Amino acid sequence: MNQDHYLFPRRLTRRDFLKTSSALLAAPALAGAQSGAAQRIGSGKWTYTLDEAWGKLPAGMKYGLGCGVVVDARDNVYVTSRSASPCVAVFSREGKLLETWSKDFGDKIGGYSADQVSSTAHCLYWSKEGKDEFLYFTENVASGGKDAEGKDKPALGKRVYKTDLKGKVLYTIGNVAKESGTSQKFDWTNPTDVAVAANGDIYVVDGYGSQRVSRFDKNWKHLKTIGGRADKDAPKGANAPHGTFSTCHGIWVSTVGSEPEIFIADRANGRIEIFSLDLVYRRTIPDFKAPCCFYQHAGHTYVPELGARVSILDSTGKIVARLGDGAAVPKEEKDKRVEFIAPHALTVDSKGDLYVVEWVPQGRVRKFRHTPMD
Repeated sequence: MNQDHYLFPRRLTRRDFLKTSSALLAAPALAGAQSGAAQRIGSGKWTYTLDEAWGKLPAGMKYGLGCGVVVDARDNVYVTSRSASPCVAVFSREGKLLETWSKDFGDKIGGYSADQVSSTAHCLYWSKEGKDEFLYFTENVASGGKDAEGKDKPALGKRVYKTDLKGKVLYTIGNVAKESGTSQKFDWTNPTDVAVAANGDIYVVDGYGSQRVSRFDKNWKHLKTIGGRADKDAPKGANAPHGTFSTCHGIWVSTVGSEPEIFIADRANGRIEIFSLDLVYRRTIPDFKAPCCFYQHAGHTYVPELGARVSILDSTGKIVARLGDGAAVPKEEKDKRVEFIAPHALTVDSKGDLYVVEWVPQGRVRKFRHTPMD
């Protein structure tokens, strides 16, 4: 297969690992020495222990603002952040760094530099479709800079693109230069997240822009769009008009209940809006601190909240746990404590371990082992 079709040819060799292994092994030892006893969040069934050895990068690389994190069917963990090196990092469940995708990442998605990829990076979604696995990347909008005459170049981002796990770009929709069999124009202003249903239907939220939610079939045929902003004089928060949004940041096809439903994280309104698969409003779950997105595991829904915590809901929507609320942690201690600062995305592996990235400059990429206590 033509390597030019791939986004991220930078795969670490054995020599690379030998160069960096001593640094990677030393970091957890130092972290453990500094922290002393294991750091935990939650309680009872919902107790998690911080794995301080996990997610370390080699010297010369660093995370940026934490954007997305997903696990594949083998429990490999993919992390995206607003960093040019790496744009994407892939770890094993145990914490071994498997791949980094950086320099050539942008070349294969439209000639972007690594810095431009970093400026547009946002959410990441993993999808199992039949026997195959795919990744969906969502890009924010960013300035294209100036041309030689000082005029504004076209804006960057405003796209969703689908790849396989090796990074082959299969389809791009949104701000594309021209349409083809694998690319389609669509008028998003600043999309934030994507989700895929069992029948292949695809849902996208324009959460930093128009506040619209769009549904497509598996071939990207547009089926329906709902949403938009409420009138400026309308109620805010949980009482805002249903079907309108204020930062519809995340979307998920929930299958934990008796039938599939669409969950939308209406972030600035502090609520989750729930719809049928054909985007008809059903109900609202209030009382969240800026919910960002979703993940489900073992009949439960996990919600990272930018307001310094993670919530876990059962299949009825009842909140069964709230983890690591760091809102009251003094500013000078936030990086040193186990509590969350600003969770932006999370995922859960097959063993129930939790991975969280945060919207802070260093990404704060962390793994929490599920360690339930009686």
